[in-house]
Amino acid sequence: MSAARWWMIIRMPILALFIAYVALVIAAPFLAQAMLYHPQLGSRRAPEGLRKVRGADGHDVAVWHLPNPSARFTMWVFHGNAEDLGDLEPWLRQLHAAGYAVFAFDYPGYGHSGGRTVEASLYAAARVARAYLRDVLRVSPAQTLLYGRSLGSGPAVQMATEERVGGLIVQSGFMSAFRVMTRWPLLPFDQFTNLNKMPGVQCPVLVMHGQADEVIPFRHGEALFRAAPNPKLKFWVPGAGHNNFLESAGDGYWNALREFSALGAKSGGASR
Repeated sequence: MSAARWWMIIRMPILALFIAYVALVIAAPFLAQAMLYHPQLGSRRAPEGLRKVRGADGHDVAVWHLPNPSARFTMWVFHGNAEDLGDLEPWLRQLHAAGYAVFAFDYPGYGHSGGRTVEASLYAAARVARAYLRDVLRVSPAQTLLYGRSLGSGPAVQMATEERVGGLIVQSGFMSAFRVMTRWPLLPFDQFTNLNKMPGVQCPVLVMHGQADEVIPFRHGEALFRAAPNPKLKFWVPGAGHNNFLESAGDGYWNALREFSALGAKSGGASR
């Protein structure tokens, strides 16, 4: 078969694949926006003691603090995509009862925080919350454990690259937003590129993931753990999905947090 004839045969499939790829590149940001952010599914309930901090963009960031004077660490929580502080309150109170001070905030458009929900605005809101944590609550980086769940892994990892904290916990996190959709890094302009950022984290890391996670597959947790610097710990839960991780993990979850807190203290975090 001549080269010209061969080209005639394959050019249409190649052109179709190219057009499909371009269409995917164009659609990817909109698909990611629809998949990542679901503020309408949150409770919109304000826990007692919620505060609002005005950001430089004029929008409020809702923050909530549960102090614990005897705590070694303050757990700064970054929540998932279909929840807000009202939904998190029972779990945050469990963290408090387990011996942590707790600090959490709502992303723009979630709960009682204002503004538009995009990657950059999540980082900006996290920096507003961080300024409140540092300057008003007087919690130092060394006394802070960042805890990012699912979508919250994105801003949590970013904050861990900006200052040296006591530790970073990633639960049910992703390598990047687009790689949840494509598995491999096929698309430009990816969002929340956790895998690329993880080597720049300068603190102990705990990665937790359910091995039956149907939303963010287990391979994401494995990859994040491999990329994380030492010292690091992992906690894999057989049979756990995305939204039943804590129930499936049982006491092992709290044991993993205690072990990691001890590692954080030993590695230069807060000490009592």
